[in-house]
Amino acid sequence: MKPGKADGVRTYLFLLFLLATVPAYCQRGTLDLNVGQVSDKFGDLAPVTSAVLDVNGQFTVIKPSPKNGGPSIVAGGEIRVPSDAGHAKEFAVYGGLVFAVHNLSIGVDAEVRKILMPTAFVDGQVLNRDNMELFELPLTIKYKFGPGKRAFVEAKGEPEFTPRFKASPLSRVLLPNPNLDHGYALRGSVGYNFGAHWYAKGTYETRYFKFAENVGNPSSLYNWKSNMITGGVGVRF
Repeated sequence: MKPGKADGVRTYLFLLFLLATVPAYCQRGTLDLNVGQVSDKFGDLAPVTSAVLDVNGQFTVIKPSPKNGGPSIVAGGEIRVPSDAGHAKEFAVYGGLVFAVHNLSIGVDAEVRKILMPTAFVDGQVLNRDNMELFELPLTIKYKFGPGKRAFVEAKGEPEFTPRFKASPLSRVLLPNPNLDHGYALRGSVGYNFGAHWYAKGTYETRYFKFAENVGNPSSLYNWKSNMITGGVGVRF
């Protein structure tokens, strides 16, 4: 198995193990399965679209004391797999704090994300982009409302810091890493809880990376605008 593909498989299996063992060790958790469409635009190339599968899991490691209050400590992960090779595959794990006040909760996480970048084809030439490893600090705000407080809206945002690049195993010529100009990711969800265990939600996400024009960013093909819309169902346990 090629090294890059092996790394992706190991990460994928680790996240599946993490999500599968949640019920045994946590006090409370969620797991949702979402399908939809992702659109990616790299540099001046035409946008490409694909179906996408997005799996998210989160569990509470420590609940706050009923007497003293305080935040919950949570951990989780995400697996994002498009239906074709023209889009990035992503794997993430995170841990953080969630502060809850009545119907409002605010979460601050430390997240590590690995992005397996797709190959580019320009003027008959092949460019194997380096894969990216990111350290992120997302902020998530969630609000419950309506009868029984079953409906919810959720907003998540984060600045993108300079990635750590890892050369694709397919690369034949090693180039300098591109220099990040700026980047961000924004995600919004709306959903509804059906009883104590099941919920449905719809999500829209937009993300942007802009890199400086240099030899490490040929034809600006690391500049990346991504939009994803999904819908899915989840379970609370």
